[in-house]
Amino acid sequence: MNSRKVILIAVGVLFLLGGLVMAFQGAGYVGGSYMTGDPTYIYVGGVVAIIGLLLIALGLRSGQKSQTPAPPAQ
Repeated sequence: MNSRKVILIAVGVLFLLGGLVMAFQGAGYVGGSYMTGDPTYIYVGGVVAIIGLLLIALGLRSGQKSQTPAPPAQ
């Protein structure tokens, strides 16, 4: 596993977890913050979580071998 892949997955997990916490605070399920009960943070957290999922998917896909064969060397 190369370092780019590990970094993308790790950052994606952090974004996903942070986005979920933000969304749950916005919905009022997690208290103790100025974000608690503010619906704006449901949407902001959702966007951050989606970015996290995209980063995880990109990290999992990076480094995969292409399905097209290389042209023969001449």
